[in-house]
Amino acid sequence: MTADPADRTAEPELLETAETITAVVRGRVAPAQTISFFDTSFGILPPALAAQEAVITGPALSRWGTASEEATELEVGFPVDRRISPDGDVVPGVLPAGRVARVVHYGAFDALGVTWERLHGWITEQGLVPGADRWEVYLTEPNPHMDPGDLRTELNWSVTRP
Repeated sequence: MTADPADRTAEPELLETAETITAVVRGRVAPAQTISFFDTSFGILPPALAAQEAVITGPALSRWGTASEEATELEVGFPVDRRISPDGDVVPGVLPAGRVARVVHYGAFDALGVTWERLHGWITEQGLVPGADRWEVYLTEPNPHMDPGDLRTELNWSVTRP
């Protein structure tokens, strides 16, 4: 019997992060297009980075911006060893330095919303204010043949004191 991913939830933590240089594809993405945006982005990023001899330094990530029912501002990419030059849809980016609330989500991507809500609650319980910057780091590379329960996703949310 497989353990319920909810039984393996990590506790949120508060930490200081350093600025991280990234290479990303940006878009304003309708909910129905999110998966194809990720797939297309991860298809064009590696060749663009290789052409500039930029080295991927960590797992894939996404940064979530302003959202509405129609679309969400989204960046999909990788941390890299240097600032890249724009190459078509691949552009330089950065994850900001600062105080971050972090938790690791265990399980399928379709349950990420519950973990984001739990992290938001934890932030406010600590007397902190959730910031505008939110990003996910995909600690486990997904593949079509894996058990979605084996996925690990790091959720990061910038925070400030009131």
